[in-house]
Amino acid sequence: MKKTWLIAGLLAASAIFAQPAAAQQPTIPLIVKDTTSFYWQIVLAGARKAGQDLGVKVPELGAQSEADINGQIAILENAVSSKPAAIVISPTQRAALGKPIDEAAKSVKIVGIDSAADSKAFTSFLTTDNVQGGRIAADGLAAAITAKYGKAEGEVALVTHLPGVGSLDERAKGFKEQLAAKYPGIKLVADKVSDGTANGGLNITTDLLTAFPNLRGIFASNLIQAQGAIQAIAESKAQDKVKLVGFDSDDKLVKAIKDGVMAATVVQDPFRMGYDGVKTALAASKGEKVEAFVDTGANLITQANMNEPRAQELLNPKVK
Repeated sequence: MKKTWLIAGLLAASAIFAQPAAAQQPTIPLIVKDTTSFYWQIVLAGARKAGQDLGVKVPELGAQSEADINGQIAILENAVSSKPAAIVISPTQRAALGKPIDEAAKSVKIVGIDSAADSKAFTSFLTTDNVQGGRIAADGLAAAITAKYGKAEGEVALVTHLPGVGSLDERAKGFKEQLAAKYPGIKLVADKVSDGTANGGLNITTDLLTAFPNLRGIFASNLIQAQGAIQAIAESKAQDKVKLVGFDSDDKLVKAIKDGVMAATVVQDPFRMGYDGVKTALAASKGEKVEAFVDTGANLITQANMNEPRAQELLNPKVK
């Protein structure tokens, strides 16, 4: 009987001493712009893997739409009140998230990913160099136009997802600067901003094809607008005449490139963004020195290179 009590006591004691260790597991929420889109699911998958590898709890948070700015602010405030080790966030809108991030950073380390905000309170910021991403898109569009028409010249258009989004503004800047610097024969005849939906991209692209019968190219600067533009070009049977370059990827965009409806897309490394975002936040929470800015890279995917190993790694990340 005494032996039984002794064993029971040891088991109870071990359970008690195990509890603080479990309680010490750090929590680092990741707040994305939109939990429903494929791009953000890849970011979340990267963060989830980092949590598993590093022993970190990573609550996966975000609104149902990138347009829900107030929703993201409320999520950030709730995350701060839970007193986590650090927070990783991709701000939905540059201006609106500036002060909420400033306020949050008074209590906890904030690591930014993907899109900027009007705040200097980020401990670290990991993103694609979106200006360079815009330049890559301009080069890709110029190459597609040259392949079709013999020269990099003619009318092109730009379709942006939403106004005031840091990453999208930077892509537009890089795109326009590259056209002006390298391709004087290419004229930007329309610069349109959508409503944050694929249907908006569909309608804008349909209107562009009607308004500019000599249009030779379109840059749709994110995944959702590219989806809408693909549908418009396919329905209008304009793929031979109008070359489309998108940004990011999913099954629809990959198929569109295979089918020749889309000339190319610029892909980021969202898995790395999520993984390294959590890894950096953990290091910062421990007081370790972290880089203020990390460029996570961008690549142009075309029909010619889409089956190469690195392209496949970017196009088919492990989401589950």
